[in-house]
Amino acid sequence: MTDSWLALAPGADPVEHTRTLRRAHEVFMTAGTVPRPVRRMVAESWRRSVRAGVGPDGTASVELTDGDLGAYRAEHPLAGAMPLIRELLGTFAVTGEHLLAVCDAHGRLLWVEGHPAARREAERMNFVPGARWSESAVGTNAPGTAVAVSRPVQVFTAEHFIRRVQPWTCVAAPVHDPRTGRVLGAVDITGGDGLAHPHSLGFVQAVARAAESQLALPVPGRPAAGALRLAALGRGNALFGLDGGGVRLSRRHSEIVTLLALHPEGLSGDALLCALYEDESVTPVTLRAELARLRGVLEPGLLRSRPYRLAVPVESDAALVERRLRSGAVTAAVRAYAGPLLPGSRAPAVVRWRRRLDDGLRAALTASRDPDLLGDWAHAPWGEDDLGVWRALAEVRPTPAVRSRLAALEAELSAPGG
Repeated sequence: MTDSWLALAPGADPVEHTRTLRRAHEVFMTAGTVPRPVRRMVAESWRRSVRAGVGPDGTASVELTDGDLGAYRAEHPLAGAMPLIRELLGTFAVTGEHLLAVCDAHGRLLWVEGHPAARREAERMNFVPGARWSESAVGTNAPGTAVAVSRPVQVFTAEHFIRRVQPWTCVAAPVHDPRTGRVLGAVDITGGDGLAHPHSLGFVQAVARAAESQLALPVPGRPAAGALRLAALGRGNALFGLDGGGVRLSRRHSEIVTLLALHPEGLSGDALLCALYEDESVTPVTLRAELARLRGVLEPGLLRSRPYRLAVPVESDAALVERRLRSGAVTAAVRAYAGPLLPGSRAPAVVRWRRRLDDGLRAALTASRDPDLLGDWAHAPWGEDDLGVWRALAEVRPTPAVRSRLAALEAELSAPGG
């Protein structure tokens, strides 16, 4: 860890350094230049904040409250690490009159705990659960910057971009998914000048690493590593087996297994026939022949009949997305969405499920007004022509590129034959 990531040099006077930083901040706000001794990490963050349209007198907005916040937190992967994070940081926060905070990958605060007086002070600047503290929302701050740069950071007093946050010092480290390496969020300690010590940066980083180790352990109530999984989102041919791997199914077999995973109680031959075939002239004999071929692909005894069903529960990626949507965990649902369900399938029941899933996600994204989530969807292959999402994105992030793309889509729509 280089000195550029430490907020205060050993032996430096914190009061004088704060004065110097405030003068530098005002120079940047008026002239756009960053004088010394502002650290490179902070200067780059200030510039990103300006590009995102953040003003120095802004404030964080609260996006999730009450039931929505509870549902989102319950589904978030970091919920499983919170008991450990509290054990390691909770006493430190309370005795030091600090705050312990945990945010998601978009800088949204999920938990804010610690000393009661510090919590009351933090509430005045909306440093509360459900508020967005990403760089694109409130500028330079430890949790938002940590997820932006994917590394531990300290932010000392006037290094904060927004003036009302400048009395605080904060230290945060990102927490990564131990399987994929993706940033899940960040662990943060917010409080007084004493947090600018090098030890606090190493401490918070160690807690983040401990949380990652905790997340790598099996979680009760979730499918075990050996559970059968079905990956059918964004794929023409589903993968079926252990952890979404195993057998790559044909298109028709993908449709059958997907529908049986959706209906664990089973489907009659007539119901499965109607669910699979557009052509009403297809006979039950054709379906039985397809099922016989599927039995030869799957493990013996896995496919049962009268009614047709799978012998063991199957965790489907599409069902996971639907479950998260129903609980209000929109970010978690979008994270699990890898694309339309069996996009090449014309099986009537698959088409209905695909449309229901996409419409539900689109409605939730539009209602959320979350610029990061809307942007992720709009720039994905399945969202690049989604006019409704581009319009919603233009309302909350009206950059030239977004406005240009929206204008092009609207022109296509109004063109003859569009």
